[in-house]
Amino acid sequence: MKAIIQRVTTASVSVGEVPISSIGRGLCVLLGISMEDTQKDVDYMVRKILNLRLFDDENGRAWSKSVMDKEYEVLCVSQFTLQCILKGNKPDFHAAMPAELSQPFYNNILEHLRSTYKPEMIKDGQFGAYMQVHIQNDGPVTIELVSPSAPMDPKQLAKQEKQQQRKEKQRSKGPSESGRERAAPRPRAQDPNASSGADGDVSSERET
Repeated sequence: MKAIIQRVTTASVSVGEVPISSIGRGLCVLLGISMEDTQKDVDYMVRKILNLRLFDDENGRAWSKSVMDKEYEVLCVSQFTLQCILKGNKPDFHAAMPAELSQPFYNNILEHLRSTYKPEMIKDGQFGAYMQVHIQNDGPVTIELVSPSAPMDPKQLAKQEKQQQRKEKQRSKGPSESGRERAAPRPRAQDPNASSGADGDVSSERET
C-alpha cells in the first residue's frame, strides 16, 4: 500500500461541482491499494497516518505533534494511480487492487481510522468517482509512505533475483573449491629471449 500524506490548512473534494467533503487544518491522505495488501498493511498505514509528528507543539517546536495530538482532521481519498508502473511512457495499473475488491478494503481502512481516532474527524471522498481534490498544502509538507509488504518494482525484483542466483551459484561451488580457485598460483609468462637452465649450462661449457 502506498500513501501520499500532505499537511494542509484546508482540503476539499468535489464531484462535478458538488462538494462532497472538506476539512480545515490536518492531513490530506491519498491512498493507493495494491493486489498484495492485507490487514497488516492496513494496520501499518493507520498507525503511521495518525501518529506521524508533522505539526508544531505549543512552543513552536517543529515535528513534535501528530494529527491526533492536535485534534485536527483527516481527509482520505482513494487513488489507484499510486500503484502505477511505467511501461516506457505509458502508465500501467495492473498492480492496483480491482475496484470490486478495493472498495470494501478501503472502507475497512476508514473504519479503522475512525475507531482509532474519532469518527467525526475522518472525512472521505467518493470512491470510484471522478473527483476534484483541492489541497492547500501547509509548508509544503508531503510525506510518502509505503507499507513494508508492498510489492516492489518489477525491475528491482528482477535485480534481486539475479543477485540471489549469483549467491546460490557461489554457495554451490563450496568453500574449499572457491578457496582453491582464489589460492591457485597464476602461471608466469615466459620470456621468449630467455634460455632455460639447461641451455645456460651448455653455453657455459662451450665458452670454457
